[in-house]
Amino acid sequence: MSDALDASLRLIRAQAALVRRFDARLGGLHGVSLADFTMLLRLGQAPGGRMRRVDLAEALGLTASGVTRGLAPLERIGLVTRESDARDARVAYASLTGTGRLRLKEMLATAEETAAEIFAGRAWSEEELGLLSALLTRLGGTGLPGHGGAPR
Repeated sequence: MSDALDASLRLIRAQAALVRRFDARLGGLHGVSLADFTMLLRLGQAPGGRMRRVDLAEALGLTASGVTRGLAPLERIGLVTRESDARDARVAYASLTGTGRLRLKEMLATAEETAAEIFAGRAWSEEELGLLSALLTRLGGTGLPGHGGAPR
């Protein structure tokens, strides 16, 4: 087996394990999946807590229909609302509600705790985390704003 395939398969399995862990914590405590959380987090980072749906799709690496499907349950539970552009009816925005902002803060604390547990349990150094972030960035991964993936 090639080193590239071996590394790819290891990365895929690690990603699946991380998703399961975040889904379990976020789902158990907040009733949302990791995918829901990342959508809410991206909205929370946007100016005014709102983004055009097409921009949200691009930022998350999803299709426009994927974003629409992902936002629907978040709208039903009152975390997100749909807004139209006053100047262009074809443009739709996704916007965090007040409840969405409050719940996102709680979810973010849970996600931070989960991430800390994942990396603390294996005694990762700051340098190793920086290197891992940089390597994942080279593969096209994106993270939090202000965390460029460069070693610290």
